[in-house]
Order: sequence, then C-alpha cells, then structure tokens
Amino acid sequence: MKKLILTSLLYIAASYSFAQNKVASKPAETAIKPVGIIKNLTDSALLDVVQRQTIRYFWDFGHPVSGLARERSNVAYEYGDEVVTTGGTGFGIMALIVGVDRKWIPREQAVDRMLKMVKFLSKADAYHGVFPHWLNGATGKTIPFGRKDDGGDLVETSFLFQGLLTARQYYNANTPKENELRGRISGLWSEIEWDWYTHEGRDNLYWHWSPNNGWAMNFPLRGFNECLITYILAESAERYPVSASIYNRGWAQSDFFKNGKTFYGIKLPLGFDFGGPLFFSHYSFLGLSPKGLKDEYADYWEQNLNHTLINRAYCLDNPKKFKGYGENCWGLTASDNHEGYNAHSPTNDLGVISPTAALSAFAYTPQYSMQALRHFYYDLGDKIWGDYGFTDAFNESKNWYGKSYLAIDQGPIVVMIENHRTGLLWNLFMSCPEIQAGLKKLNFQSPYLKN
Repeated sequence: MKKLILTSLLYIAASYSFAQNKVASKPAETAIKPVGIIKNLTDSALLDVVQRQTIRYFWDFGHPVSGLARERSNVAYEYGDEVVTTGGTGFGIMALIVGVDRKWIPREQAVDRMLKMVKFLSKADAYHGVFPHWLNGATGKTIPFGRKDDGGDLVETSFLFQGLLTARQYYNANTPKENELRGRISGLWSEIEWDWYTHEGRDNLYWHWSPNNGWAMNFPLRGFNECLITYILAESAERYPVSASIYNRGWAQSDFFKNGKTFYGIKLPLGFDFGGPLFFSHYSFLGLSPKGLKDEYADYWEQNLNHTLINRAYCLDNPKKFKGYGENCWGLTASDNHEGYNAHSPTNDLGVISPTAALSAFAYTPQYSMQALRHFYYDLGDKIWGDYGFTDAFNESKNWYGKSYLAIDQGPIVVMIENHRTGLLWNLFMSCPEIQAGLKKLNFQSPYLKN
C-alpha cells in the first residue's frame, strides 16, 4: 500500500511539474537514414542493417502528435491517417530501446518521445484503465476496431504495457525527465483494473468491455495463443490483481490448450495442431523470457522452439506446392496477403510468406532464421526491402509482393533479433519486481527469478 501511495504521489508531482514548466524549443529529432541493399555483409552487419532500418517505422514514422505507432504504413480498410495502435506501440517502444542501446537514437531524444507518448496516453480514452485497440493519434479518442469493439481491449493493452514496463526498467537515470517518465508509467500501470475484466468475477479474463456494448463481444481468454502475457500481467498487478485460480481454471482449460502430439517428428506441448500462426511464439515473449520458463503445463522454450521448427518443416514439405517455399523461404503467420489480411499457418496456408515470421524467430532458430534473412535481403530485396525494412508479406505463386508495413509485424523483428543477440529486452522486462512476484504467484520456474 505504501508503495502504491508513493507511486501515485510521484505521478501527481510529475504531472504538476510538467504543467508549471513550459517546454523550451528543442532541435528536431535525429532521423535514421534508410539504406538500400549492401553487398557482402557479415551476419552481424546484416542484423544491424535490418534492425536499424526497421526501427525507422517507429522513430521516423511515429505519429507526429502522440508519438505512438501508426497501425500501418498505408491507408487501408478506410482507417484514415490518424489510426495508432496500442499493442503495436508497445512493440515499438521496445524496438526504440534497441535503437537507443545501439546508439542509433540519442537517449535524450528517445526519452522526450517516450514522455510525449505517456502524456498523450494519460489523457486518451481508457476503460477501467484499459486502452482500446485503436486510438486517434491526434485526439486520443477511440477508433472502433469493430461495430461492438469500441471500448477497452485487454490484450492490446497488455502488449502496450509489456513495452512500457520494459521502458520503465531501461530509463533508470536519476534525471528529472527519466524520473518523470518512470512515475508516469507506474501511474498508468496502477490504473488498469484487471479484476474488472473477469466479467463480474468469472474464471476468465475477458478480451473486451465497452461502455456502449458492455460484455457483448463475449471473448474469454483461453490458451494457448498469443495472450499468455495478459494473464502474467494481470497476476502481477498490485492494485487490481486477479487470483491465481483464473490462470488454471480459465486460461489453461480450453480444448486447444494441451496438445502433446507430434508433427514432422517434433512434439508440440501446447496449442492447435501444427502450432497455429507463428506470432503465438512472439508477442507474449518479446519481454517475457521463455528461457527456462516452466510451469505445470509446459516448458515454454520447448514450446516456442518446436512451434517454430514445425512451421518451418511444413514449409519445407510444402504439401500445396507453392512457389518459393524452401529451407531459405519459410514462415507462416498473420499478415497482409494478396486478398487482404489473414492469419496464415500450416492449417491455413495461402502461399503467403511473412518475413516477420522467420525473423522474429531468431531467438529460437538463429541458423534457420539467418538463412531466411539472407534470402529475403539478397534474393528478394528489390521486391520487399524498403524504407522501414521488409514489407509485410509476399506470395510468389501469385507474383504478389506487399508494399505495406504493419506495426505489429515490424516491432517483433527488431526485438526478437535483439533478444537473440544480447537478451536486452528479456533482461529488462524480467527484472520488473511486479513480474517477478506474478510469476512466483503462479508457481513458474525461471532462471530470472530472484529468491
């Protein structure tokens, strides 16, 4: 309780200090210049080029008013120019940390950008502390994701706070700006009413709630999929936590939670047959380290590694004989495609390869991911390499090469390559005292847990 009161006071003090001091004019942010295809790069140099160029999506292309990540680079589905994504912003915040740590972005400018984001979020629409999937990046008003999806989105908010908590741990200097940033992030974190999203005390977290439509979306979060991070954060909350029982009675009790079958000679502990789209092994694990992470249901390193290997093995098998598939060209996940957008997987294969799938798997399969990266960059680069890294997807059978970039696909590329290289984001997120407490509450094992 004392900690909560102190956090709130720091948050209020930071807000008051900002209100009393007008910000002086400052130099423009340092831009990251894009590069084309550079021949004969070493593996390390190629990773630098890919991370650096992909970070541009969040740094140079971030919304000018809010600083948040735009949903996508093109205006599609009548979104308009102002749509920013809360979950994609969380991924982008983690990507920008990589940019600062590798000296591609000046730290003070990154702190200013972060302060712009959290100040905007403090005034933006939220529902019992939970943000909507989309916001208007200029006004902070909700942009509905669907007819009844016009309120809080617990999963997207979880992705956002995975990034914000990581940033709170990274920006640890005893300076006025970084002190204010940490206080503001802690303030926003403490306001999330996780217990409200149990739909009046049921045994599940629920994805959506809207003041206009209540619980009409009726989407309980059950595993196994990309939503593990939502339960971890809900259990880690100090002000509005949920009981450990809903993890076991809700999340772990669906018909598609446990698997245990073998595909291409590889055992899959959890989830849908063949594992589903590869983002299941990315989104929750940008900060939540699967290294040595175990509970009574699974070893999550084994889960994510085997999910990746099965996805790749399917592409090598290529039962539908799509053009281009092979040891250097694999990876099925949700992305744009020649028809619109879809969650591609071995059981929903449309011939679409999404670079984010193999590249965000670098932490699990570095050798195979490097093979794919070199093919994407050197063999297909003239078709899929652009100002913000690799475009979203391609289908060689249809001679279709996407031109768009999506925040939720660009962010994991940067983050998971860095986790492969240095473990930076894993080390930061897992150092959060709240996360340590939450994992212990659920009886997780992890080498990151302190006694």
